[in-house]
Amino acid sequence: MSRSDVVHIARAWIGTPYVHQASVRGAGADCLGLIRGIWRELHGCEPEAAPAYTPDWGEYDGAELLLAGARRNLLPDNEADELGQVLLFRMRSGAVAKHLGIVSAVGARPAFIHAYDRHGVTESPLSTPWRQRIAARFRFP
Repeated sequence: MSRSDVVHIARAWIGTPYVHQASVRGAGADCLGLIRGIWRELHGCEPEAAPAYTPDWGEYDGAELLLAGARRNLLPDNEADELGQVLLFRMRSGAVAKHLGIVSAVGARPAFIHAYDRHGVTESPLSTPWRQRIAARFRFP
């Protein structure tokens, strides 16, 4: 499995509608569902069941469940902007990190693939506002 394989799989999910807690390419996915679907295509089955979670990016309860799950199942990747890298975002200062995406382009026009409400799975520029929200970087094992 190469980093470009991860991007190729992620791009196949583009256009999938946003459905909270779903992970079915073409039918529905949220940001975690996208990562889960990529994992399944790479490894066959998921490493653990996803717990119930809310779609709210502004939770301040301090429980970093997504970060802890990423640390258990993904490999830390401290390199900046590598293709196929899994990005974890903290959408509001002081809030828990609750959004995920895959780096899909590097260089002059960096981009990432992610899923969010009213947009579904889409590819977006990895602009300065998004960069400022990166809480951690990982890669698939």
